[in-house]
Amino acid sequence: MSSDRLLHIVVSILIMAGYGVSERCGIRPRSFDLMTSDGEHLLVIKVVSQIDSVNEDIAWDLDKVARHLGAVPLIIGERARDAPLERGAIYLRCGISAVSSATLYDYLAKGERPLVYASPGGLYVNIDAGRLRAFREERSMSLGDLAHHLGVSRRTISKYEGGMGTTLDIAMQLEELLDNDIVTPIDLLSYTYTIEAEAQSPASLSAGPGAAADTHQKTADRLRSIGINIHELRHAPFHAFAVFEGETILTCYGIAQKTVRRAELVGNMSQISGTHSLCVVSDYRKEKRIGKTLVIGERRLKDVEDGADLLEMMAD
Repeated sequence: MSSDRLLHIVVSILIMAGYGVSERCGIRPRSFDLMTSDGEHLLVIKVVSQIDSVNEDIAWDLDKVARHLGAVPLIIGERARDAPLERGAIYLRCGISAVSSATLYDYLAKGERPLVYASPGGLYVNIDAGRLRAFREERSMSLGDLAHHLGVSRRTISKYEGGMGTTLDIAMQLEELLDNDIVTPIDLLSYTYTIEAEAQSPASLSAGPGAAADTHQKTADRLRSIGINIHELRHAPFHAFAVFEGETILTCYGIAQKTVRRAELVGNMSQISGTHSLCVVSDYRKEKRIGKTLVIGERRLKDVEDGADLLEMMAD
């Protein structure tokens, strides 16, 4: 299946589940394809046929975008290496959860949480350690007794009761032996941000080398000079998060020729994410609106005295 076809399927699932979906990001390079929200959860989604094509740079962006927007990053794909993604299983790619479109449908449309996660060696599950211990003690079984039935060590059972996951096969044996459910479903919309990623700096601005990168740097410095914090990205459709007094601005830099399409897209994403959007144009002297985005020339930006004035301009 092509990535375009897979993307259409994902969008259909999201709409069916009551999510508002942004326009597809058609600007390259791109670390994600969609933003989507149901009013409670905001998701940032990368759609690829082969999940192994998601590299560390893309994952870095996904994590940072999710962190600043309070969102959950997801990779939706079809295959991992040479094998199709199992329905009902979660895979990890550079710390980001990856699932098939069928798993996404089961979770959002049917409320069925995945039970297994893929890891080197096969499929694994999380065990409810408290239930395992309680059911074992109800049957007056020692750690050794349970270990003997399963053909594992006593120490392994102790680790299960300490929260260690196990293989799907062992979990099924445990549930059959104890005659109770002990597997904990996985919340697809639960995400722990990668602390290390926030401490890193982008390898390079997405403008690349030369005059464009110099323009980006000058614009970022100007925004900082009026009290706005800038958090740059690598491959997102916007170049940075600008943050002022708790307000987040999806910010892009560019020339007038390339502004309209990017401004429309970023404005659409800001509407989904409940943020502001700004596009600073190097060869433009005035200000105007394109959709929800404030487009302002570099020279006009020099007249803005502080971040509050810029926010007021975006609110008008």
